[in-house]
Amino acid sequence: MKIILNQDVVNLGEEGDVVIVKDGYARNYLLPTKAAVLFNKTNMSLFAARERAISKRKNEKRTLASGLKSKLDETTITLVLSAGESGKLFGSVTSAMVQEELAKLGFVIERKRIEVSSHTIKMVGTYSVRIRLYEDESAEISVVVESESQVKAREVAAARAAAEEAKANADAAKAAKLAEKAAAEAEEATKEAEKISKDVEAAAIVEEVAKETE
Repeated sequence: MKIILNQDVVNLGEEGDVVIVKDGYARNYLLPTKAAVLFNKTNMSLFAARERAISKRKNEKRTLASGLKSKLDETTITLVLSAGESGKLFGSVTSAMVQEELAKLGFVIERKRIEVSSHTIKMVGTYSVRIRLYEDESAEISVVVESESQVKAREVAAARAAAEEAKANADAAKAAKLAEKAAAEAEEATKEAEKISKDVEAAAIVEEVAKETE
């Protein structure tokens, strides 16, 4: 069936494009959802009148796609999945997983635009995943795939390091307190020694005066 697209349709065409699709696809999806209209003289005339507006929207989409590409090219997402000791995943990474993680970062991307199936990810590691944006514009994001055991081991190591640091801080605090106590005791001993020295000196003076008066 020959139709005119009323909006952009991934893997099919853009608004205003004339395309041929299977009758079932047109009748069951494109026409009911108003994503397309039948190709005829009336509709062709309507689209001819909309040509300038369509061209303007296309330019806006190009600008948006360029800005989105700049952000996505610098984006890294991490997926934590079940895997064996060899790093082989129990399953594989899907476009839905990538879409969900991107959504958490504020990116609204159609699943059809995320190309994961071209190189099925079945091992832990770092991968580049292509995202088709508009026309020939596309972006590549970095996808880090980790196993649950890797994350758990890192958490255990971090907890152990935190415990060791806390112990070291406690030992340092204890040592500082002992040093403070020792310093206080030394100061007290010094004062006591000075007092004794003064007492001895005073006694010597008294004894000397007593001898002179005899």
